[in-house]
Amino acid sequence: MSIERPALLVDAHAHIFTLDMPLIDNPRHSPTYSFPLEDYLGQLDANGVSHGVIAAASPWGDFNDYTRECVKKTPRLRGTVILHPEKLDSYPLDEMTSEGILGIRLPFIGLQKLPDIRSAEYKKLFAALAERHWHVHLHVEGRHIPDLLPHLENAGPRLVIDHLGRPEPHQVKDAPAFAPIVDAVNRGKAWIKASCGYRIGPVADEHFTAFLDECGPERLFWASDCPFVGHENELVYADTINWLENLLDDEFAARRIFGENARDFYFPDVS
Repeated sequence: MSIERPALLVDAHAHIFTLDMPLIDNPRHSPTYSFPLEDYLGQLDANGVSHGVIAAASPWGDFNDYTRECVKKTPRLRGTVILHPEKLDSYPLDEMTSEGILGIRLPFIGLQKLPDIRSAEYKKLFAALAERHWHVHLHVEGRHIPDLLPHLENAGPRLVIDHLGRPEPHQVKDAPAFAPIVDAVNRGKAWIKASCGYRIGPVADEHFTAFLDECGPERLFWASDCPFVGHENELVYADTINWLENLLDDEFAARRIFGENARDFYFPDVS
């Protein structure tokens, strides 16, 4: 990268967890270590990152206690949670809002059958989120996104697409989700996380560049996906910054993607 690294870095997606948190049945990942708040803040400090967003992770289902506790006591963080629509009335949404929770994650990736987000229960959930200005961030294989996007766009909350839409290897503009995501972003309905390149593989570079070309830089967020569950020995935190630095040659785009977009979206009160 030939331009200077932006002064403001905001990590739009990371996970924190401890070994004593209860796992769901048959989780996609079962970490054998803890990655607590203190370790994550240490990574932010070591890499010059001012703020971070804790993304709910599917192995722990709707056990949101640790995320809530950490976000509440740490002004540098915001968070998302996992909520089950059939349990909506049991969740203290207003209390969560006051703690710094501002969205939910739909952890649909790897599911044999996707939930019906057109159901009355999901519609009630989405309405409750929109009322509180929360957002939905979607984690699912890219092939499912064209079917889900129209319903999510009309549901009410803002929409964030995780991990460049999780494309299949060797697909870029011909990926089923690419054009629908571009259309949603350009309609002002969605944002994209530029993250998880290490999971996606070499095609991640092409997807990022293609999204940047088609949508511009104002609705892309850099995110680390730290601590890289299942890939812990393959990269370090700084690699996630270097990855995008090597793909950017415009200072305005770098400022927006590395920090300003996420600040405006997740931390609107931070100057």
